[in-house]
Amino acid sequence: MKFSIERAALLKAVSQAQSVVERRNTIPILANVLMSAEGDSVSFKATDLDIEVIDTTPAQVERAGGTTVNAVLFHEIVRKLPDGALVQISEDQAAGRLTVIAGRSHFQLATLGKEDFPVMASSDYDANFVCDAPVLRRLFDKTRFAISTEETRYYLNGVYMHVADGEEGRSLRCVATDGHRLARVDAPLPEGAENMPGVIVPRKTVGELRKLLEDDEAQIAVSVSETKIRFATKDITLTSKVIDGTFPDYARVIPTSNSRKLEVDAADFARAVDRVATVSSERSRAVKLSLDEDRLTLSVNAPDSGNAEEELAVAYADEKLEIGFNAKYLQEIASQVDRENAVFLFNNAGDPTLMREGDDRSAVYVVMPMRV
Repeated sequence: MKFSIERAALLKAVSQAQSVVERRNTIPILANVLMSAEGDSVSFKATDLDIEVIDTTPAQVERAGGTTVNAVLFHEIVRKLPDGALVQISEDQAAGRLTVIAGRSHFQLATLGKEDFPVMASSDYDANFVCDAPVLRRLFDKTRFAISTEETRYYLNGVYMHVADGEEGRSLRCVATDGHRLARVDAPLPEGAENMPGVIVPRKTVGELRKLLEDDEAQIAVSVSETKIRFATKDITLTSKVIDGTFPDYARVIPTSNSRKLEVDAADFARAVDRVATVSSERSRAVKLSLDEDRLTLSVNAPDSGNAEEELAVAYADEKLEIGFNAKYLQEIASQVDRENAVFLFNNAGDPTLMREGDDRSAVYVVMPMRV
């Protein structure tokens, strides 16, 4: 194998691949990236046995072939090469070495045979559809903050992607919850997604997928089966196992009868929460919201360090209410709002609170209160 490639193109391809690789591996080959040169392109493949990513990029191929090299080491070398450099890569099979040359820099790296590189079993996909990158980005960006990190409740360690009956007909829906807060976001149902099985996309896959969705012009081909999900752009294919579990009936925890309505500037609200929460060093610090006619008072009382209070002008016309929330949860939910106003719907101090973005009903957030 022998090929030449621009440093920028190489770095982009290797970065995508190496991020999948687990830093601690008991199986040496899993620490490697498989590079295969053929025709006028080179592909870079990496896997942790649950996720597989393949990034293909144009290159000047002199001799076709393939080998594997340590992904993290190779990425570090490429990252440190000068901008604009033309990188020449060749393999000496007999010596088990990969030679990397860029200008006056010269590296020789140990390789492992490509025949030992694991292949993710192929799957027959039940649904295949195409989605615009901004649509998928919104679905996952607005729900990922609520993914649980509690390993015992493994079925909450991802985003539940499924077809649902929304307020405007059937929709593609993503839901995540950790038991304390919940995010539910809808998008128009793409053609071909009607028979998609509901799947739980793991947290790590959601993070890797985000890199594919940067380009607003990109079209993402999505394929879904009961056990796998695949996202593909022109150059990159990300295949992942889905979480083998049943996502809970989230509809039961979304309140439908909350009638006390608060409308507040989302950015002002998030900044005010952040300011008053500064006096408390506790991770689960509580912020008290005191609601009166067109006035919201946010306060934190931390016996060890002091207290803080801030008042905001809001739209509120219901009876007085005092309710407490985890400051971090409030900030995260408020930061999801793209529109100017956040609308909170309360019942009482002990019941879940609903939050929407202005009059947009396609994104709904629920947060559990705290005693204050």
